[in-house]
Parts: sequence; C-alpha cells; structure tokens
Amino acid sequence: MRVLGAALCAVVLTACATAPQPLPGPGAAQPPIVRPEPRPEEAATEHNLPLSALRGWEADDHAVALAAFRETCGVSKDAAMAQVCRSARAIGPLSREQSKRFFEANFRAERAPGEGVLTAYFAPEYPARQTPGGDFSAPLRAKPDDLKVVDAGLFDPAQAGRPGAARIADDGSLQPYPDRSAIEAAAPEKALAWMRPEDLFFLQIQGSGVLTFPDGVRMKALYAANNGRPFVGVANAMRDRGLLAKDNTSGEAIRIWLADHRGPAADEIMRLNPRYAFFSLAPDDGRQPVGAANLPLPPGRAVAIDPAFHPMGELVWLDAEAPILEGAFPTYRRLVSALDTGGAIRSEVRADLYLGLGAKAGVEAGRVRHRLRLYRLVPRTP
Repeated sequence: MRVLGAALCAVVLTACATAPQPLPGPGAAQPPIVRPEPRPEEAATEHNLPLSALRGWEADDHAVALAAFRETCGVSKDAAMAQVCRSARAIGPLSREQSKRFFEANFRAERAPGEGVLTAYFAPEYPARQTPGGDFSAPLRAKPDDLKVVDAGLFDPAQAGRPGAARIADDGSLQPYPDRSAIEAAAPEKALAWMRPEDLFFLQIQGSGVLTFPDGVRMKALYAANNGRPFVGVANAMRDRGLLAKDNTSGEAIRIWLADHRGPAADEIMRLNPRYAFFSLAPDDGRQPVGAANLPLPPGRAVAIDPAFHPMGELVWLDAEAPILEGAFPTYRRLVSALDTGGAIRSEVRADLYLGLGAKAGVEAGRVRHRLRLYRLVPRTP
C-alpha cells in the first residue's frame, strides 16, 4: 500500500515516478495532510469516490485496518492490489492518521448497486465429550467417505459454478447428498466428539470453533465439507410460529430456546435447515480460525462474501445501519477484507462480518442484521 515517493507527492499520489520511500514512523513528525481527489477529468460519482466521501470514514481506526490488510493482502490475485500490498508491507506499522492517508492515496471507492444485509459470525467455544451421555447426544461427524464434491449445477442449473455434494447410488448414478434429517437419522460413520445438539447446530452455522473436554484438552473443530443443500435460517420460522418475538430472533435467543426445548421440539426447528456440515479436529493453537482464503481471520476486519461477485482479498467498505434486532450496535462502518465464504452469503451486497472467538463475540454477532451499503476499494492506477 505504499506508493510513497521521496517527496510529499508520494504520500498523496500513486502516480509519482520517484522510487518508493517509507513514511515516517508513528513517533515521527507528521507530514501535512493532503487528501487525494478525483482527477480533473473524472467526476466524483458512486463509481469513483474519494475515500473521504464515505460515511464514517474519518472515525474508523485506519491503523488497525492497515495492520489487518498487511497480514492478508497477499491472497489477492489482482496485479494492482498486489503492488499496493507490497508497498504496505514495505512501510510497516503507521499511525492512525498516516494509515488513513495511505488508503486515500492508493484507493478510490466504487459502490456496489442497491442495498443488502450485513450479518456477523464468530468462532464459538463449546464443551464436548469423547463418548455420548446425558445432554451430549449429538455426534460431531467427520466427512463421510461417500461424499463427492461436485458442481451444484448438476442438480440445480441456477447454482452452476458453485460447489455441491453428491454420492453414488446403487445404480451407479450420482444423487444429491442426503439432507440434515436423513443424516441425523443414520448412525455416524465416525464420531469425532459428542456435543449438545444446539451447540453442534451453531458450530455448523459458524463453520469452526473450539471444543473443550473434561480433562482440559482443547481441540479446534475445523470445517471439512457440507452436504450441498441450501442453507435455510430458522429465525423467521421461529418468529412466524410465535416462538420468538419479532425483534428478538438473535443467535443468542435462538440458542437459548433450542437448549430450553432440547429434544423433539428443538430437533424439528433445527431440521428446517437441510444444510449439514462435517468437521475434522486439530489441537488448539490459540490462533483465529482460517477462512476460505486459507488465512487466519482478523476479528472485525474480515468478511465472508459471495465469491461469484467478490474475489478473495478484495478490500471493502461496509456502511451498515438500521438494525432490526434488539440490543444491536446501531452502525457498522469500517474497512474489511473479503477472506471467507458462507452458505447463506449470496448476492453482491451481502456480507458476514467475523467478530472473533468466544461468547462475547457470539453475543454481538447474533444481533447483527443491518441494512448494508457496500463499497469496493479499487487501487488507483497511474
């Protein structure tokens, strides 16, 4: 992200011809603030915005955003982004103000059309057992040997190009992999651990987490595969059935209801979602979970997106407001990187914000359902 020349122009414009030089460190004297604007021949439109025009831009912690960008920008396959990435890594840590100027000098914003939805996810920590007993009746299943990853368009042309799942039938044909109800009705091929049913349900939604065993051992539950069925949220169904209040369908409220009604009633609700995830186990290394980009997810600075519209490593500005769930933060306006995908994340203006490990992150994540405007950050070119 540094295209910083020997003079002040290097702080402001990426088109300078001089060799890149570092900005002064956080403790050094700050150069004058000069904000880049669109070139004279370019009008400021929603497809060509200076970053200073973004709502909430001044309030973001740009030093944190730049640190996260430096750690993850190498995943991008875009040549212009790769150049900015090399520059960002070359200059090292900067102050908040310097980081803001760096982004402004190297990127312009482009709004994605329309409005969508921002949700959030986290990496939960749940108790588990090596053998079934009492409340711990749900097996954490490994990827079955008969599951074949195929193009989802094989069974639904509208999903062509997306990953699906199948198995070979007795007649040799490929058939869609069974749904949640059928999988749960069969004994597990291999149970990696045993969990409370509602905990397993939420682990499958979040995609990864940490399991704690009575002897103190902690293991990471890592996403391995899914059955290729569409993800169906249960919040609306629970609201429509009068099980939860309209403004209280947060993840926290859903999980509490499932725990309080553990058994046939909870099973019926969970089976409304036909999607089923399989896992592997690994020793807990204390690091954040790895997303689809095969990088640890920086809390608060990574989103899951629809890869049909957004490449891995794309830099995105979230402008989210008007939450519908009780207790939610009013706005989320921040710079994030596209580093993950999700079964429920479909369409261009749709994002799932990763908020971190543990129960506190889970409470916040479960309350995020905001109206979203989304902006791509496009590298400025000479």
